[in-house]
Amino acid sequence: MSRGAASMMVCAALSVATAGLAGCAQSASPEQAYERCSERARLAAAPRGNIGIGGGSRGASASLDVTITSDFLQGRDPYLVYDTCFRDLTGAGPTRPLIL
Repeated sequence: MSRGAASMMVCAALSVATAGLAGCAQSASPEQAYERCSERARLAAAPRGNIGIGGGSRGASASLDVTITSDFLQGRDPYLVYDTCFRDLTGAGPTRPLIL
């Protein structure tokens, strides 16, 4: 086999492998993307937290839960976070506007 033919076979094999991997990439429906990306945008706008206080037969209890994202810490625009997230998940622009 000549060197040129071998190169073409390698390129063809890589093309098939690349196409197969691209087919494995998961994409979300526009509705799923809206839910996931709008939540991410809300967390980019402000941190979220919950405080719980209770009591029972075992005494008093308390809990604290705080969610702070890197998007918030970096000061990213929530609308840009939403747009980028939506495009990453669907491969297209948002179909619904973000409502914070």
